[in-house]
Amino acid sequence: MRTDWTRAEIAALFDLPFDELMFRAQTVHRAHHAAGEVQLCTLLSIKTGGCPEDCGYCNQSTSADTELKASKLMDVRAVLQSAAQARDAGSQRFCMGAAWRNPKDRDMPAIIEMVQGVRQMGMETCMTLGMLEPHQARQLAEAGLDYYNHNIDTSPEKYAEVITTRTFEDRLDTLENVREAGINVCCGGIVGMGETRGDRVGFVHALATLPRHPESVPVNALVPVKGTVLGNMLADTPLAAIDDIEFVRTVAVARITMPLSMVRLSAGRESMSDATQALCFMAGANSIFTGDKLLTTGNAGDDKDAALLAKLGLVPMVGEEPMRKEKTCC
Repeated sequence: MRTDWTRAEIAALFDLPFDELMFRAQTVHRAHHAAGEVQLCTLLSIKTGGCPEDCGYCNQSTSADTELKASKLMDVRAVLQSAAQARDAGSQRFCMGAAWRNPKDRDMPAIIEMVQGVRQMGMETCMTLGMLEPHQARQLAEAGLDYYNHNIDTSPEKYAEVITTRTFEDRLDTLENVREAGINVCCGGIVGMGETRGDRVGFVHALATLPRHPESVPVNALVPVKGTVLGNMLADTPLAAIDDIEFVRTVAVARITMPLSMVRLSAGRESMSDATQALCFMAGANSIFTGDKLLTTGNAGDDKDAALLAKLGLVPMVGEEPMRKEKTCC
């Protein structure tokens, strides 16, 4: 795996004729991943709203003017019940998100119990809790957490236009704490926030030049929620939404530059056509979040996803991800 990609090389990939880019992405994908398999994941908000961060895209921020009510951390039993339902619906991986700047130490025992309970069901576990201190990362590792999600969101240059309450370097520090603890990294971002293609190049470059590529790279399309900074700015401006082909190009470039990573087609799918999603799978996306909701925004739903996969002849993934397999055997 190359970690020395230059921005010029990544920009050149974005500039390729579309058919050539898709061919290269599919060639890389088939060299490292099972063709025709898509990992099904479920994401649950275990603590909603009341977050002190000012992320411009997020309706869980206290600075957002939405009707979302803040809630306390869910009861462990309720979380495990949701996980069991997700497993029975075919999900291989269960992700849990809490709207915190960072977890308090008093919250860790319940979080650890959730991780252990979901693992006992035979599912992969992922947590996204905000910034982590080294000792908290170690606690999660000891509990058996498979993945920790902490997105960089966008390019280093665009970042301060989207978030001011923590820096791009703060994000990288948490990723380093997660790596040091031995937990797999889930790190991606959001496109369609009014960024330029140069920002998308910078976003992919930041991920592809980490000392080790993230095992999981979620690519989200902005869901503009009114009451958030970006929602108010972009919700009634259809032309501000990222072009479908440009979104697919971003997925393809992520696949080429990070060949072993799981590229996760995440938020925004509920407004994508079947054709756009099919192109994303051809470009190397091989994981989706299924279910009716992603944290607090709508999602396609299990039945619609099952129908789409059947239409495309795709099947749910059952094996282990390439980077995790490599980590275990080498």
